[in-house]
Amino acid sequence: MTESTRFALEVLLFAAVGTALGLGALLFGMLLRPKNPGGLKNEIYECGEPTVGPAWVQFDLRFYVVALVFVVFDVEIALLYPWAVVYQEYIAQGLGSAAFWAVAFFLGLIFLGFLYLWRFGYLDWVRASGKEQGEV
Repeated sequence: MTESTRFALEVLLFAAVGTALGLGALLFGMLLRPKNPGGLKNEIYECGEPTVGPAWVQFDLRFYVVALVFVVFDVEIALLYPWAVVYQEYIAQGLGSAAFWAVAFFLGLIFLGFLYLWRFGYLDWVRASGKEQGEV
């Protein structure tokens, strides 16, 4: 048996066992859980509170903007860690300045995006209207 054939069989076996475990857990749960729908079981219930009002409520977009900005800056920090780990190796290979300017460019783009958000008020929780900002 060649090395590539053995590797393919190992991957196939791993996938088969994983699929069998997943389907087995679903089947086991289906056989054991009680089947008595009706009454309170059909009521809408979320986060420990009964629902109030319709389901189609318009949310304020500021929630999404704040979440998106958080994700962008969080991913930026996550990408800086591997760079910092290998930066010493780049210096040893004589590529320290190239690595530094590459990450400086990356941080500069992120900082420009932050300045844009700050300048146009996307980070303000309560945005002022045109007259409150001093416009006529």
